[in-house]
Amino acid sequence: MSRAGRDGFPILRPALLAGLVVFGLGAPATGSEVCAPDRVSVLAPAGPVRYRVEIADDPDEQAQGLMFRTSMDQDAGMLFIFPEPRQATFWMKNTILPLDIVFIDATGLILNIAERTTPFSEATLPSQGQALAVLEVNAGEAARHGFGPGSQVVHPAFAAAPPEHRCPR
Repeated sequence: MSRAGRDGFPILRPALLAGLVVFGLGAPATGSEVCAPDRVSVLAPAGPVRYRVEIADDPDEQAQGLMFRTSMDQDAGMLFIFPEPRQATFWMKNTILPLDIVFIDATGLILNIAERTTPFSEATLPSQGQALAVLEVNAGEAARHGFGPGSQVVHPAFAAAPPEHRCPR
């Protein structure tokens, strides 16, 4: 049974409090690991979902994307970053892995997601608005973690994000 402090909230034992800090449960969403260029954090209902990402920020890398890859770690993805927000359109030509394609605006908000895409499809998958970035992760990630349009993505590319979700420069 927990005791309540003067303000009515439970008093946390020092060992429990230390554990929360060590495991990152008490850390802000914009910590140094989250704000590394090769990391993306999606603020999902159950808590942040973190991905290690390859960055595709030049035309050659963006043209190649994840084509011809046969596997990708569950916590991995690719982040396409454009010089300016734009209407983005993707397809799955030569892409073996089914993906969730997450379109993100300049503030880091998810515009829309093309979920569980069909490998090798040449159907176009457009953003619903001006996208500054696109995150590709394994198919089913959005549904599994419950993130979708309006969810916040934290990464240094989103300088226009609200201050509480902005990475330090």
